[in-house]
Amino acid sequence: MTRSTPPAALILPGGGARGSYQVGVLKAIDEITGGGHNPFPIICGTSAGAINAAVLASHAHEFSIGVSRLERFWSTMVCSRVYRTDAWTVFKTGLQWALSLTLGGRLVTHPRALLDNQPLREFLARTLQLEGIGQAIEQDALRGLSITASGYTCAAGISFYQSAPDVEPWERARRHGRPVQITVSHLLASAALPLLFPAEQIGNEYFGDGGMRMLAPLSPAIHLGADRVLVISTRDENPDPAPTAPVPYPSLGEIGGYLLDTIFMDTLNADLNRLNRVNRTLKLLDAEQRRKSRLKPIQSLVIRPSRDLREVTHQHMGEIPRAVRTLLRALGGWGRDWRMASYLLFESAYCTELMQMGYGDGMRQRQEIKDFFD
Repeated sequence: MTRSTPPAALILPGGGARGSYQVGVLKAIDEITGGGHNPFPIICGTSAGAINAAVLASHAHEFSIGVSRLERFWSTMVCSRVYRTDAWTVFKTGLQWALSLTLGGRLVTHPRALLDNQPLREFLARTLQLEGIGQAIEQDALRGLSITASGYTCAAGISFYQSAPDVEPWERARRHGRPVQITVSHLLASAALPLLFPAEQIGNEYFGDGGMRMLAPLSPAIHLGADRVLVISTRDENPDPAPTAPVPYPSLGEIGGYLLDTIFMDTLNADLNRLNRVNRTLKLLDAEQRRKSRLKPIQSLVIRPSRDLREVTHQHMGEIPRAVRTLLRALGGWGRDWRMASYLLFESAYCTELMQMGYGDGMRQRQEIKDFFD
């Protein structure tokens, strides 16, 4: 990136196992841009996207290697690398929930979450090279990395960022930017899917998934100096048809999957619409009016799955560990709607198919990607 080139930001929203789709798109982008150099001096991630973002940022001075590491990471994925899948652990947690509800919280402590993600903590601590983030910033291969989590006490979206020294913290309504040195705890906090995974303590507060409180998902990239944003979504935008006959009452699993979709994508889409409205308004202003507005036009490109990922989940449903399958059945998240399962299916065949889809979707938008960078 030359000094005259407007800084481009990569935004990776959450999606659990759907995050593998982003890697396929990144592989296509790496090929389209010629490979080697980092086309994104600003990288922002939430939830599973936070882990992808951290890997890319730690290899920003060797972008192709970062993409290759992500491809190996997701193509060898198994659920047991992310959360405990043994029958005893899942049964014990379910029993603890049942007893806690029956006894009103007396005698039995409330379980922290439905699933135990200690394996993910151990894997990330063992494999990530987070010291590369600071090195990439020093080498001007990276301007900044932002990881967003939601504070359960402060009730705000906190964007933890590691960046060049000229970036200042920001304070907005229910969203703040805090300079830190990114650690595994920040990634686990951002990826703590509500109810499914336990909250992560950072300092004096517990944090959960970053999508819950981030009302303006594009803002961290803009605060870090981006003039262009490329978003890799984890949900298609084809609307579901209205039912032609009465449907059963939605189960807890269906409602949970619906809420995850809302957390990860609805606020992002609303922010993109707001950005486009601001861009259209700025075009109507003369130079002096633009200066007074203190706003700048932000170019955007969004790459989305070409298929409904629930269909792909259905094809791979047999790969979900038996104990987790039982848990999903108990919650009603199995069979009728595959939303929740699509976030938890961390198995190599499923993730590989999503990566292949992402690569194909990226190559189909080759011209839009070239125009974005040119």
